[in-house]
Order: sequence, then C-alpha cells, then structure tokens
Amino acid sequence: KEKLMKRKVFPGYVLVELIMTDDSWYVVRNTPGVTGFVGSSGSGSKPSPLLEEEVVTIMKHMGMDNEVVDFDFELHETVRVNEGPFADYTGAIEEIDVEKKKVSVLVDMFGRETPVELDFHQIEKL
Repeated sequence: KEKLMKRKVFPGYVLVELIMTDDSWYVVRNTPGVTGFVGSSGSGSKPSPLLEEEVVTIMKHMGMDNEVVDFDFELHETVRVNEGPFADYTGAIEEIDVEKKKVSVLVDMFGRETPVELDFHQIEKL
C-alpha cells in the first residue's frame, strides 16, 4: 500500500528574490526569526545570489516548473477554446492571470455569457 507524503524540501530555509539594495538588505537581515544567510561570509556581508541554473533545479525539485509560456493575447480579445469541455466555444478574454497562467473567457452558453477559467494553452486566436 502506497502512501503519498508531503515533505518540506528545504526545512528552515526561505528563498527570497529581491533587488539587492542597502534598504532591502536591511529589511531582510532584520526580519524576526532570520538567523543567517547561505552564501554570506558573516559579519553582515551580503549573500551571493544563486545562479539561474541553481534556481531552475530547486524549482523543478519543488515541482514548480518555471516554464516560459508564449502568451500573445489581450483583454477583450475574442478567442476559441481548443481543449477541454468547452472546446470549440468562442468568447472574449475577461481576465488574465499571468502568475497562474490562466484566463477567464466569457463564452456564450444557452444565450448567456458565462465566465470560464482556462489555462493559457487551452485557447487560440481566431
């Protein structure tokens, strides 16, 4: 019998993406609970950033592919749904969530416009 277990990838660590300025470094360094930094030689010196390849490896290990999606659509643009239960419906893009890679499309169902949430790859230009 298999049991799926969720475990922390880097327990006790927080990965931070920031533009390193004196102000941002001060805020991070003085955050309650922060005791040290990986890549810092100590005595308040700034940590060295991770290489992009290291970040990609960590993200993949965490199950977070940072895949680049080619998204060339605009709000209110009419599109066709090309996949899923709403395939072949057309509608206007009502909302775009780049972070989640999702769009809300208003499709005409039974004479009423109904918002449908779709992944970027589920729509195409007309």
